Amino acid sequence: MNRFAALLDRLAYEPRRNGKIRLIADYFRHTPDPERGWALAALTGALSFRNAKPGLIRQLIGERTDPVLFALSYDYVGDLSETVALMWPAPHGLNDTEPPPLSAIVHALTHMGRAEMPAVLASLLDRLDETGRWALLKLITGGLRIGVSARLAKTAVAALGEHAPDAIELVWPGLTPPYAELFAWAEGRGPKPETEDPAPFRPVMLSHPLEEADVAKLDPADFRAEWKWDGIRVQAARAAGPDGRHVTRLYSRTGEDISGAFPDLAEALAFDGVVDGELLILREGRVQSFNVLQQRLNRKAVTPKMLLEFPAHIRGYDLLIEAGEDVRDLPFEARRARLEALISAHPAQGRLDLSPLVPFPTWDALAAARADPAAHGAGEDAEAVEGVMLKRADSLYLPGRPKGPWWKWKRDPHSVDAVLMYAQRGHGKRSSYYSDYTFGVWTEAGELVPVGKAYFGFTDAELIEIDRFVRRHTVNRFGPVREVVHTPTEGLVLEVAFEGLARSTRHRSGLAMRFPRIARLRWDKPPAEADRLETLEAMIEAGLRRGTAA
Repeated sequence: MNRFAALLDRLAYEPRRNGKIRLIADYFRHTPDPERGWALAALTGALSFRNAKPGLIRQLIGERTDPVLFALSYDYVGDLSETVALMWPAPHGLNDTEPPPLSAIVHALTHMGRAEMPAVLASLLDRLDETGRWALLKLITGGLRIGVSARLAKTAVAALGEHAPDAIELVWPGLTPPYAELFAWAEGRGPKPETEDPAPFRPVMLSHPLEEADVAKLDPADFRAEWKWDGIRVQAARAAGPDGRHVTRLYSRTGEDISGAFPDLAEALAFDGVVDGELLILREGRVQSFNVLQQRLNRKAVTPKMLLEFPAHIRGYDLLIEAGEDVRDLPFEARRARLEALISAHPAQGRLDLSPLVPFPTWDALAAARADPAAHGAGEDAEAVEGVMLKRADSLYLPGRPKGPWWKWKRDPHSVDAVLMYAQRGHGKRSSYYSDYTFGVWTEAGELVPVGKAYFGFTDAELIEIDRFVRRHTVNRFGPVREVVHTPTEGLVLEVAFEGLARSTRHRSGLAMRFPRIARLRWDKPPAEADRLETLEAMIEAGLRRGTAA
């Protein structure tokens, strides 16, 4: 455990991507199985402990320290794992003994019952030093926050041998910790891992945002354009199992099986292959807003009424597998032609269609279509269009985010001026700052009501400025949240950019923003001149794209 804890500690302070890869790869080279496999599982977010949760950590530290002192320390440090690791009163001499290996800790946290867990976790914390306790608690809380993505960890595995990171991505689905077969293959000691799952998840291909500087370097003749729909990325996989029965699964872009929330859609699919597309709610032939789709997301069970009111639909835009044949190495135009034929032959009772192409001779023509989808073929579905997707006609389907083949060109966001109302401590590198902001607009009665919360959009220098304002202008506290002064004459105005609006019964304003972020700080503007709720109401009444109420 000490070696793994030291790795996490070094990764937290290493800013360079290649530096992080070297650290992880070196750890994998010098750490035997299964220890390195459990470390890889931790770095890729594959570990979850049912009976070890943050609430248990708070309970244990509350039994061993003064609650006021802990509250003050937590407020100062801003991170639960770090605070508990530093304050834990380990019995003298216990942490001088050899700590248990990572594999033993994972086994204990996974298999111990709820009644046994407090004593087991306390014993582990007693035997570890501050860094070890911090690493253990990070595992339990489920967020390492050390700047390492799952892709980066897999890239470090590839560095052990001669395989490309994409090759690791391709065999990853179906593997389970501690990944002994993966390491053996990466190091040239074993065969390529194969999954027996007839319908596994395949790593998806992602795009890069298109900037004005990029447009000047690209030839429009090399690309094909599609609408960028405001749903969620989904992969539909269907194939015959060993017993001859077909297995159908719907996956999110990260590989989570969401079939249970969409049984109507899974049952309707009849093709043999893997289709990449957008999950939407299609009602009376019209694509509904993302707010409507949310009624079906993250549900373990759905009612017959919900199936009727929120019919799920896939708008396909790529083909990965067809009748057992892997077509990812074919150019996009060839894959799309085969996808069109597949959908034509298997329309899935109207639950599957093809995402239409957007013709454009020049970048100016595409910019016009992006700005006004309704006038360029999207029709009544224009409100569900986020922008356009650009794909090179000759691009292969590559896992990850290769720069060049695919681009996304989103529509310009909307913006309003809102007043900062509440602030909360951030996490990871921003745990020492108040970096999560709730903001509001004025009602006709002169009341400030919250309409959104932003976690990003500001620079590090701006973060320091806002944090200083929050600390100096706090008027109330609610646990980790600070209320700041927000009167018509005193307060901080934020220009907030957002993608859409939706009706919301959970917000006092009755509205909620989609993807809000801070565009700039308006130190020059008095709070009284911030926008009013009727401005946002008018946007919804006018049919604001991606936010129209169902």
